[in-house]
Amino acid sequence: MSVRKWILMLAALSLGVTGVALAQSHDQDGPVPVQRVPVENSAPKPKDNRKAPPRSDQLSPDESSSKQTAIDVTPPKDDEKHIGVTDEELGEFHPYDPHKAAKCIEVGDYYLKQGNTRAAVSRYQEALEWKPRDAEATYKLGAVQEKIGNLNDALANYQAYLKVLPDGPFALKAQQGVDRLKAKAGATAAQSATGPS
Repeated sequence: MSVRKWILMLAALSLGVTGVALAQSHDQDGPVPVQRVPVENSAPKPKDNRKAPPRSDQLSPDESSSKQTAIDVTPPKDDEKHIGVTDEELGEFHPYDPHKAAKCIEVGDYYLKQGNTRAAVSRYQEALEWKPRDAEATYKLGAVQEKIGNLNDALANYQAYLKVLPDGPFALKAQQGVDRLKAKAGATAAQSATGPS
């Protein structure tokens, strides 16, 4: 026998087996009926909720759609007095995105290199909007603010950097900036106390 005849014979045989299986699954009058599982007559009938299905938002406050997974979300006592992160620092009004913050710092560095201090300040501030308490942006913002003469804000940013990252790469420069600005503030206060010369 040739290969072609073998293939045709195998195909006919497989179709015949499939046909037999299909014939067995159907009765003469149609498909075989599905057997029903016996149900206890004392069981309550299910409610018909097709028109108004139950909703979890309509439950009372002490009721949960699933009692086992109910979670207590009430704030602790004296929560207002808790010292910690404020709502502004949580970034609820601006999304937290450290990648955009890093890009803003990079662009701020470029502007500073070009001599555009206003644009650099703007970019460092934007970086702090994307990632509050970013140490690098805080230090660099303080350095630029000192350069343009905004000494109070520069001092605050140097101190903020030292609070966030006291042993960071800019810690020594930030501490020197704090000392320098406090000395300037002390000299200015002493000069204003003695009067104009």
